[in-house]
Amino acid sequence: METHDFFTKFLTLMSEKVSAGSYSVWFSNLKLVSITDSEIIVQVPLQAHKTLLKQQYMDIIDEATITLLGKSYNYTFLTADELNENNTVTQFLDNDDNHDHNDDIHNNEKNDLEWDTNLNPSMNFDNFIIGESNRLAFVSAMNVAQSPSTINNPLFIYGRSGIGKTHLMYAIGNYIYENSNKKVLYTTSNDFRDEYVEISKKEKGKETIEYANKFKNKYRNVDVLLVDDIQFLVGNEGTQQEFFHTFEALYKANKQIIISSDRSPDDLKKIEDRLRSRFTWGLPVDIYPPDFTLRCDIIKQHLENTSIKGKINKDVIEYIANACPNDVRHIIGTINRLLAYTAMMRPKVINLDFAIEAIKDYVSTNIYQENTISHIQKVVADFYKITVDDLKSKKRSNNIAWPRHIAMYLCRIETEENLLKIGQEFGGRDHSTVIASCDKIKAELITNETLNDTIKEIKAKL
Repeated sequence: METHDFFTKFLTLMSEKVSAGSYSVWFSNLKLVSITDSEIIVQVPLQAHKTLLKQQYMDIIDEATITLLGKSYNYTFLTADELNENNTVTQFLDNDDNHDHNDDIHNNEKNDLEWDTNLNPSMNFDNFIIGESNRLAFVSAMNVAQSPSTINNPLFIYGRSGIGKTHLMYAIGNYIYENSNKKVLYTTSNDFRDEYVEISKKEKGKETIEYANKFKNKYRNVDVLLVDDIQFLVGNEGTQQEFFHTFEALYKANKQIIISSDRSPDDLKKIEDRLRSRFTWGLPVDIYPPDFTLRCDIIKQHLENTSIKGKINKDVIEYIANACPNDVRHIIGTINRLLAYTAMMRPKVINLDFAIEAIKDYVSTNIYQENTISHIQKVVADFYKITVDDLKSKKRSNNIAWPRHIAMYLCRIETEENLLKIGQEFGGRDHSTVIASCDKIKAELITNETLNDTIKEIKAKL
């Protein structure tokens, strides 16, 4: 089979095996580089594709490859930069299906070269760490970035402070700006409000009219508007009215709108009903606080290019992950505190005792004494002589599954965490799994005295 025919048929198979949204984000922009006797090299748009394709889709990729070529191949995914750095011999196919129209766009000048997007260029999809708690938001953001104004308009991202909403908004804006000639503008609701209020401070007359027109042109003559922290658009009826008209003008002109908030549209009680209803026209998507695994991954990423990367051990990473259960900003602040203390003390290795001393004033000193999910997991794992990773794994053997049921039950009765949060901390399981585990233990406790004694013993250790 010709390589051209193979990859065309391969992409067709992928489009049949995954949802349209998943195909658009993860497969539509793949490009075949080369095929050897044992390896297939594929160019991907972003580092994120490398991670997700390996984690989520290798089984169906392998299945499709065997179907088309009769055997399994090793897949190597590389970005364009990596291909250039490695001087890899490429044989890109002259395939209309794999030709990105954005290549032509790059030959055009950007509209309004002096335009200030207000974007932070350091925040993109490649350095956004993906986990179960933010995967849906990430995929939705990628969809919008690759096809603005065609789906999910507006995109409404919500979740508590410090868990990555702003990072995702910057990533969307940067991707669109770098891959098209669209005019992109990022702002916060506070800045929008302050600029609007400034109109009333101008002297009535020509100056007021000029400023008002400048304000409207700034926010309505864009292709993509990103508004952060919309929950602060309160306290001024005129500001909400102006934002409503801005929203209407952009939406009717088929321009992309992305909004973030610390709560869902339905919970924005101080925002006008007509605005709240419009926020749900596209796709409201929430981000949950990062689970333990994701927090560890975030810590590892932020340590990657630091002087202490080779000195820090797994226990320290897990300690920081437990100490900062809900907020990415808190994680970064904790790492900065550790870096500063390390620069002053210059230890040869950074062990747990050193880390506790370094960040004791910055994080809770009793994180292992509170009945948090992570603490319960550790106590149950120690009791049954297994690991916390076993509890979070997909293993179903009785020596793992039974302690997992007990740990979930104790998390339910000993903490105030909801079912969704508990499930996430046990390897991304859904709430129904947690309910089933709790019901199983409760039913068994009625007749099983040994189990009653076990639960009491574990509670005592907690």
